[in-house]
Amino acid sequence: MPNSPHAPAPHLTVAVLGPGGVGGLLAALLSRSGHRVVCLAGEETARTLRATGIQVRSALFGDFTAPVDADTALREPVDACLVTVKATALDAALTRIPPAALGDALLVPFLNGVEHPALLRARYAPDRVAPSVIRVESTRTAPGVIEHTSPFAEIDLTGAKVPRPRLEALAEALTAAGPATRVLDDETSVLWAKMAFLAPFALLTTRYALPLGEARTRHREELASLVAETAAVSRACGAPADPAQALARYDAFPPAAKSSMQRDAEAGRPLELDAIGGALLRAADRHGVPVPVTARIVRELREAGR
Repeated sequence: MPNSPHAPAPHLTVAVLGPGGVGGLLAALLSRSGHRVVCLAGEETARTLRATGIQVRSALFGDFTAPVDADTALREPVDACLVTVKATALDAALTRIPPAALGDALLVPFLNGVEHPALLRARYAPDRVAPSVIRVESTRTAPGVIEHTSPFAEIDLTGAKVPRPRLEALAEALTAAGPATRVLDDETSVLWAKMAFLAPFALLTTRYALPLGEARTRHREELASLVAETAAVSRACGAPADPAQALARYDAFPPAAKSSMQRDAEAGRPLELDAIGGALLRAADRHGVPVPVTARIVRELREAGR
């Protein structure tokens, strides 16, 4: 049976920058739970969302439609703004959130990679930036139409300088809306835990245009090397990493699984290659960690026009 919403947490006003697969799902779940949600997008998408709301199809949360407000820029006070755009679209998207309009609100980026927190803290109040991660498979099939296909949706909220009560209040609202959410203290470990799993998966499946099942079998040695190199960089950055555990997780994934980078490549969309592979290489260079297999695959993807 689909999960039903928990008892609602105190009502929040939440902006969602980029109501795509992840942002649209969170916007709809928060709206269904009784919170005011303002989606920030282009004019055509904003007009569609205002007229039809967001339709969600999910085995976990059920099939439902939730009303949302929508605008092309933030023009009202909010408690939090979730940033759910791709890393390739971040700079352009941030023009929709003027620092003065954001004010005291939490800025919660759910972006791949590890370099975006510094960029956001240089632009907005550093003690309101809460870098976080989400584990979910969710796709926007049309404006305002979301397909949530994973049997899970899990969120880790962090923010080294963010007041803990602000994070706890948002975590309560998100958990009540559906996604299992926890607040963790070590921002570096949270971001690198995601990176250590995502980078080998994304780079290998995209390089060979194969789903994970074939990639982990036909290119096992390269996968193991990518995992070991990423783990070494993660440890050098101060975050624990377990290569054997990572390989076991890949082996447990459904063989048809594809990375989001691979899906972007198939659709001809810009890739988050620099935010993932590039950031990994830069961190390796800073710490003097050799990553020859990662460097080769990133180079081959770049040479292929990816």
